[in-house]
Amino acid sequence: MVFPFIWMLLTSIKTYAESIHVPPVIFPKDFQWTNYKAVFTLLPFFKFMFNTVIVTVIRTVGQLFLCSLAAYAFARIEFPGRNILFLVALSVLMVPGQVFLLPQYMIMVKLGWLNTLQAIIVPGLFSAFGTFLLRQFFMGLPKELEEAARLDGCNHFQIYWRIMLPLAKPGLIALGIFTTLWSWNELMWPMIVNSSPDSMTLASGLSSLQGQYLTNYPVLMAGSFLAILPMLILFIILQKQFIEGIAITGGK
Repeated sequence: MVFPFIWMLLTSIKTYAESIHVPPVIFPKDFQWTNYKAVFTLLPFFKFMFNTVIVTVIRTVGQLFLCSLAAYAFARIEFPGRNILFLVALSVLMVPGQVFLLPQYMIMVKLGWLNTLQAIIVPGLFSAFGTFLLRQFFMGLPKELEEAARLDGCNHFQIYWRIMLPLAKPGLIALGIFTTLWSWNELMWPMIVNSSPDSMTLASGLSSLQGQYLTNYPVLMAGSFLAILPMLILFIILQKQFIEGIAITGGK
């Protein structure tokens, strides 16, 4: 699992000749730290980083709020057709994401959102997977908590916000990490709706380093390493909560 990251780091400090040499050169003869400088010379890297942070933060916050609202409704509120609606929502997981690309693109065209950050952000504000994940947490929480809150005069939103949401913290952290990684690394959709450097994310911006006839792999790997570094640090810091969020599917 770690080997691709090590190979990326080693390739980022090689010369171009060493990166395409056969048999492969494992350790470079001289460390080419200028490859990292070339990333900032060839690309507006900090602009791409800023766009990616904005997209990731808004998407993550949006999914945590909207998915948890839907999950609470499906788990705790009795209403006609609840199970049918939930199955319809889950059916989205069985459809390849590429099927939605054309309809979503046409919507962005009609809204006039092409080459804007909101074209990347809005389609990712909700997910069926996040709803399913958090619903499992809410279903596992004791009903006595909800009944006690009702006796104290709480409505559904107050129960959700003050009681259920804090208890679902492991699931929220897991969904937050999933959404952050997905938003940070997404390539296809940002490339479809954006062609302007002012609204590109890191993944789509780095893809411009790949030429039609020649690709400078050391510079590309240097940019890729800089792009994944924040997510790598985030995962190392939150790996305990991430594992806990996936392992626990209800209250103890």
